[in-house]
Amino acid sequence: MPVFTEYSAASRELRVLPSFAPPLPRLSPALPLDTEGERYEVVIAGAGPAGLMLELLLARYGLTDGSLLCVDSKPSTLKSGQADGLQPRTLETLKSLGLADEILTEGCQMWQVAFWNPSSDPEKIIERTAIVPDVAVPARYPHEVTIHQGRIERILETNLLRYSKRGVQRNSKLVGAKIDEQGDAEFPVVAEIETEGHRRIVRSKYLVGADGAHSVVRQSMGLKLEGESLDHIWGVVDLVVDTDFPDIRRRTAIHSPVGSVMVIPRERIATGDYLTRLYVQVPGEIDPEAQQDGTSARVSAGTDARTRRSKVTEKTIFENVAAAFQPYYIRPKTGGAVDWWAAYQIGQRVTDRFSVRDSKGVNRVFIAGDACHTHSPKAGQGMNVSMMDSYNLAWKLAYSIHGLTPPGSAQNPDPLLGTYHTERHTVAQQLIDFDRDFSSMFSGKIGVAEDGASGLTHEEFLNVFSQGNGFTSGCGIEYPENLAVVRELGANTNPISGTDYLSGILRPGRRLLNVRAIRHADGYRRDLQDDFLSTGRFRILCLTSQDLLNSQGVSAQTLRSLGSVIQQFPPVIEQIVVHPKLEKDFMWHDIPHEVKQHSEMSFYSGYELDDVYGIFGVNPTEGALAAVRPDGYVGVTAALHDVSRVQEYLERLIRKL
Repeated sequence: MPVFTEYSAASRELRVLPSFAPPLPRLSPALPLDTEGERYEVVIAGAGPAGLMLELLLARYGLTDGSLLCVDSKPSTLKSGQADGLQPRTLETLKSLGLADEILTEGCQMWQVAFWNPSSDPEKIIERTAIVPDVAVPARYPHEVTIHQGRIERILETNLLRYSKRGVQRNSKLVGAKIDEQGDAEFPVVAEIETEGHRRIVRSKYLVGADGAHSVVRQSMGLKLEGESLDHIWGVVDLVVDTDFPDIRRRTAIHSPVGSVMVIPRERIATGDYLTRLYVQVPGEIDPEAQQDGTSARVSAGTDARTRRSKVTEKTIFENVAAAFQPYYIRPKTGGAVDWWAAYQIGQRVTDRFSVRDSKGVNRVFIAGDACHTHSPKAGQGMNVSMMDSYNLAWKLAYSIHGLTPPGSAQNPDPLLGTYHTERHTVAQQLIDFDRDFSSMFSGKIGVAEDGASGLTHEEFLNVFSQGNGFTSGCGIEYPENLAVVRELGANTNPISGTDYLSGILRPGRRLLNVRAIRHADGYRRDLQDDFLSTGRFRILCLTSQDLLNSQGVSAQTLRSLGSVIQQFPPVIEQIVVHPKLEKDFMWHDIPHEVKQHSEMSFYSGYELDDVYGIFGVNPTEGALAAVRPDGYVGVTAALHDVSRVQEYLERLIRKL
């Protein structure tokens, strides 16, 4: 029997407890617990994907149940219908939160898109004209995933309960809100909440409306969704299908002589069957009401679209689906195979303001998701753009609440929070413009237009689809220049060459593309995005030059300077270092000690797997610097020697110690 002496530290228990994201440091006073009335730093209305994402991030960043309240009128997460698709950029974000595994494993991964169009052979009626990659731009996950929105909500809410004992306060709805600085200038937002018939008043520093297209928050603030609705009426149905159509498990766009259908393959369900979602165009001249008695009465295309939409039935949807699939058959597999169906009119609307200020110019109320932009579901953007609204807002709110931002001016007291509208309104408007073109194009006919004129060709449709791939994937989103995005070089040297930003060329305002690199410390073949976790931290990415082993070279001087810069700020800045191919092998003592001090487990070889320098557009003989924001977007780039440019950028956003 072995004999040994054992000693364990008192902190050993921490090694076997579940791991948690480290909260952000707080420089501002904590919220007092003995205030009169119910007060919070942030109140969120709505616990759909946008609201849950925001609450989860704020809880991870350090807001407690005493500081954060999220209410939702529903008794639970969504059970059927609504959104179902996650784009590559959203998957990257969920991975950075440690929440992607179940989705990737059990969701339906869509790698290809098939296109079917009218055939010149009258017996075929329709024929496949192309199969193309679903995602045609570089991404860590070069595919979409479809999985039910309720499941995504459940994943977010389950993780939230690791940081919050209360979680979402359900069966509670916000019935009104206003800004009342006279009652309490520090908590000027007043919200009236109803829980199971009982109403109460709560005050908060900030209110976020993630409460959908009929947002009470938006209406209470006097904001309006501006835009238009098209006459196109579409039906959508989730079901288990029985069909001989060969591309039912691919994302498929069908343009038939009688109408259009989009096929969205869905995840496997508990019965072992696979769901399918079908979007089908409902022609304006069909009157579904007449189907009650078997007649074929019609309604003119000019009839009010809302009236036509209200007359759509499940039978209407299937009749139009069956007609578009000819000569193939399609039907529900068994009784009860239909999970959900709905009819909708395509509309594109966006509000002109995503935030509302108080009398002092402080942004107090924000809206996110469907509360500030609505569009058709066929481009697969609704849930994705909504969650990315929250992803953009969360770190900015947390920095403001925690006192991590520099003081503003009397004219602009919270400049960082002001960038939320600047950045996300730009994206929303781009979404509306894209969706309008895409919906009109998809609702039209390939070959011959309704008026007999030449219609859209298959090649034109395919080209528009491919060109929009950067936007629809989320990988091509670009924020305009603002406080948190600095492109202006002035007298500075541009260290980045190339303009193919979708392929990874570093550009302020675009997300940092994932690359594969080998870690120096242990040889770990690692995705670089895994060093950019969603913990609310800024990262300085230092791409050293080939002079790294020269103690007097630019790389060594830069690393020493960066070490000094990091010490000037609260612990919200991390450093990632990459080196190009060097003339010889080296040990830790051959390079500046600041690398091991700040980047021991984030120091990589940039050439053995992916060509990191080539992908990012950096000359390995010169190197480069980039500051990456907490949401994974590049904020500024600089020449390797230009540490002051990075420092000046950080000073705009983070309070110095």
